[in-house]
Amino acid sequence: MACKRIGAHHEALTIIDSFSAADCTGNTAVTASPAADTASPANPAAVTAKPVNPVAALESQARPASATQVPRQRSLATLKKSSTTNEFVMMSILACAAAIAVRAPELFGVSLENEPDFYLRNLSVLVLPFLVGYFARTRNLSAGWTARLAALLAVSATVMNLYPFEGGDNPGDTLVLAAVHLPLLLWLAVGVAHCGGDWRNHEKRLEFVRFTGEWCIYFGLIAFGGSVLMSLTVGVFAVIGTNITDLVGLWLTPGAAAGAVVVAGWLADTRKGVLERLAPVLTRLFTPMFALLLFAFLAAAIISGSGIEASRELLITFDVLLVVVLALVLYSVAVRYQQASPGIFDIAQTALVIAALLADVFVLSVMVDRLSELGATPNRLAALGINLVLLVNLAGAAWLYIGFLRGRISFQRLERWQAGYAPVYAVWLTIVVAVLPLMFGFA
Repeated sequence: MACKRIGAHHEALTIIDSFSAADCTGNTAVTASPAADTASPANPAAVTAKPVNPVAALESQARPASATQVPRQRSLATLKKSSTTNEFVMMSILACAAAIAVRAPELFGVSLENEPDFYLRNLSVLVLPFLVGYFARTRNLSAGWTARLAALLAVSATVMNLYPFEGGDNPGDTLVLAAVHLPLLLWLAVGVAHCGGDWRNHEKRLEFVRFTGEWCIYFGLIAFGGSVLMSLTVGVFAVIGTNITDLVGLWLTPGAAAGAVVVAGWLADTRKGVLERLAPVLTRLFTPMFALLLFAFLAAAIISGSGIEASRELLITFDVLLVVVLALVLYSVAVRYQQASPGIFDIAQTALVIAALLADVFVLSVMVDRLSELGATPNRLAALGINLVLLVNLAGAAWLYIGFLRGRISFQRLERWQAGYAPVYAVWLTIVVAVLPLMFGFA
């Protein structure tokens, strides 16, 4: 009996010591009590757990976590800052290189004044490769894709410079068409680099569409600010009797515009959060306006009954209008939340697509009549082709939008339709740049 009391007394002392140790150190380890060092019939427990102080336990758990998380967070922030700095340095170098590339032909006596058709042929070839290089670097583009894009740029430059286009003060239609369509073709090369070579991924294609919309806004803002700055510069120097209009217009403006292409690409790529709300708002603002414009055009054409003349200016104006409408549709599809239910803006978007489709059919009928009466020309054939390409796209988009509004089709199908149509644009742009001049003898 005395032995049992002595054992209990030692065990109580051990428990008291464990509380004091936990209060002083905050440790929560499990230790064996002296009474449990040897098993006996009087004490069957082999090990006794040391009681834990809850406050000390929480402090001991919090201290190691914070000690490891803070350096880790600092290292991630430092890595992100370093990556942003590297991208900024790369952008600055490539923007300066683009500006120099535009002005470099001056060293060989080729200027914008005496050789305007040279810049008409090569302006996009001189500028866009630097934006391709930016994304090839930031996206870690593979050597295979880098070689393919380099080959595309080299072939484009070769075609534009070796084809015997009619230049001079009155350039031929095929040269103008090739010069207008080549930047769009090379912009698809920018898209391949932006996607990191994974061009078949529909999500990455739509991401490039979003990038394109934000790039346009950034470039427009830079162009507006730059034009104000240039105007003020000319005005300030005019006060002291110095005319620098030629210096600003022929020297500074082309190089600044070329550099702005790369700067706008860097801003759209690294400052995505700035325009995430502005660009969709602009899209929602202009979508109903363009829909009303197209419906008003159709109503006026039907009421007047006089039809329209398929002149060159009209074809260009209408094609630009359709391209803008298509850009609104593409960007709206790219920025829309997939799982959202159909809403008022989807109805407005459907109305815009239907109005553009009807207007396209109306103008196509006029084009076919003119082609049968007056024959084919480069401008008429190019306009006919792009309108047929847009007709198929708009017809498919209208069908899918109506199905989506009726709840029979998911919005993902509309996304896949628009993203999967990109190769069709690439084929048509290639035909206009490389094949159409051959068909009409570069006239």
